[in-house]
Amino acid sequence: MTDTDIDQFAESLQQDLLTEAGVPGAERSIRDVFLERMVGELADVAELEGGEACFHQARGEEISGYDISADGQTLDLFGVVLRQVVPPAPVGKTDIETCLRRLRGFLEKASRNGAAGLEVASPVFDMAQSISQALPELTRVRFWVFTDGAVATRKDVTTPEFGDVPTSVQVWDVVRLHRLVTSGRKQEPIHIDFVSRFGAPVPCLPTDLDEQGCHTLLAIVPGAVLKEIYATYSARLLELNVRSFLQARGKVNQGIRDTILNEPRRFLAYNNGISATASAVDMIRTREGGSAIASLKDLQIVNGGQTTASLYHAAVKHKARLDGIHVQMKLTVVPPDQLTELVPLVSRYANSQNKVQEADFSTNHPFHVDIERLSRSVWAPATNGSQKQTRWFYERARGQYQDEVARTGTPARQKAFKETHPPAQKFVKTDLAKFELAWDEAPHAVSLGGQKCFAEFALRLAQRPEQDQKPDRHYFEHLVSKAILFRHTDKIVARTFRENGLEGYKAQVVAYAVALISNRTSRRLDLDVIWRTQQLPEELRSEIPALARLLRSFFDRAPGNISEWAKKPACWEKARALPWKLSGATVAYLTTKTQNHVVASDLSTEDLLLVPWSELADWASEHNKLTAVDRRIASGTSALLSAGKTPTDKQIDNLRRIYDAALNNGFASTGNMDTR
Repeated sequence: MTDTDIDQFAESLQQDLLTEAGVPGAERSIRDVFLERMVGELADVAELEGGEACFHQARGEEISGYDISADGQTLDLFGVVLRQVVPPAPVGKTDIETCLRRLRGFLEKASRNGAAGLEVASPVFDMAQSISQALPELTRVRFWVFTDGAVATRKDVTTPEFGDVPTSVQVWDVVRLHRLVTSGRKQEPIHIDFVSRFGAPVPCLPTDLDEQGCHTLLAIVPGAVLKEIYATYSARLLELNVRSFLQARGKVNQGIRDTILNEPRRFLAYNNGISATASAVDMIRTREGGSAIASLKDLQIVNGGQTTASLYHAAVKHKARLDGIHVQMKLTVVPPDQLTELVPLVSRYANSQNKVQEADFSTNHPFHVDIERLSRSVWAPATNGSQKQTRWFYERARGQYQDEVARTGTPARQKAFKETHPPAQKFVKTDLAKFELAWDEAPHAVSLGGQKCFAEFALRLAQRPEQDQKPDRHYFEHLVSKAILFRHTDKIVARTFRENGLEGYKAQVVAYAVALISNRTSRRLDLDVIWRTQQLPEELRSEIPALARLLRSFFDRAPGNISEWAKKPACWEKARALPWKLSGATVAYLTTKTQNHVVASDLSTEDLLLVPWSELADWASEHNKLTAVDRRIASGTSALLSAGKTPTDKQIDNLRRIYDAALNNGFASTGNMDTR
């Protein structure tokens, strides 16, 4: 890595930031775009779960964003030091400690006063309130400093304290980011030396090598050792699918916790243990002549993530003693050159009897590979009288777009590439998830934020029939139409906010606006027309400003924290009942059938139960649709839910089938849509 490499990377980064920040109609600050870039990079390698940009500055305090983990026990605070020059300007120890001091200042104020003194119904108000409410459950606070400059030294940087809650500092500059992006590794390496760190090796039973050069070890690991490893590396220990599933569904298992607290001596007997992989293991002989693990490299837990996390949380949160707890471990040693290929397979088979196996949270899933392939071959129609066609570029792996630009060579060729693949027509995996989930009437899932939204999409993708997991050209064209709907709605909402002096919650308003459009049209908006014209019908565009104002007013009346309220299915249930209907002019752009590969099969159980079943039953009877049995099931479901009861799994399967059949027969909720 040379200075020239760093300078070229820094130049590319600055251009990316300017492009992202300057999208016409949806302009954002360089600070927010840089923060989102850093959070995305670090979430991809499990350093972070996610994060939300939210800038605030006052005397003695400054913060650029934050995140609270899915289990509510880790608080991440983000500070940004921008230089915006190439070569990267130096960032000294004083700059870093000033940033940390201001982050701590905001945290201290939020812990004392909550959101007092901040503008109600503002993102900063929600941030302070969320942090204040999370304090009782926190087991650690992490301070992050992100800079596009070059840090001179990370040594002797003072870590801010926060009561008796453990704290740590992470500093990421352009040099460290470049190393991560260009290393080809999924994350920075994890090396565990049991002898030097814990004073003793881990006894094990080894097996012979298999035909692929792998071998397996069986070991018993002290619970206290596993807890300390998790304390150091957190979610980085967990293989991607395991990590993403637990982040989407919560980590701590109450049964495991109860065993730790109440019957620690029986933990080994009751618990299934963990399965893990490593790229290398140093073995030694014990005095008794047995084998033991002295150290290992690239540790990844592929099964047992809840066990590991629960040990840590029980020790930190409940002060549990782990002295008598031991955990069985099956460790598969995989050659380094086969890690990328084999570790996901080991994870899949290790989780073959649970929900983790069902979803692939990586962009190596064939679905994403196919979307990438289609994005390189399908031409979008020329627009506005031009004869020049363009493509929509799916960046399956971060940095692909810039790599393609650089690969074209001369400035003239780079310009031609960008004209054919406009930066505004690039989208990444989290964008794809937002487009799909908003259209699928799950704006509460979109409001979770990029990485968590993508995890939710992966779970839903796994529930689709196998034939609907393989996108074709028609699917891709409709995906682009959903992207146009989402991004044009974003621009219109941004303009409406500016014209009406509104601030905050644009992201939530956009997601809910798209979902309401999808809902009111029963997903029958003609996506083929949008694809052919590469824009929204003017009739629909003219309806969005009023919808934006209605939704902004709706969120102002939220029962508590707006950001958190927007993430709940109950929020979507309330929003669906808003008195907003499409005009007759827009209804002209509807097709006769739903524009979706999947409908009920793509809904979560919570969303399926929000369907107006009584209305559906009445519609089916009036129009002689569905079977008599299905009409009775729909009517009975309404009564069942009104009584506060929950359908069985078998009943849920029937409801999915009935809802799909109703939509394909033209069902549209008359309370939500003007069909005249």
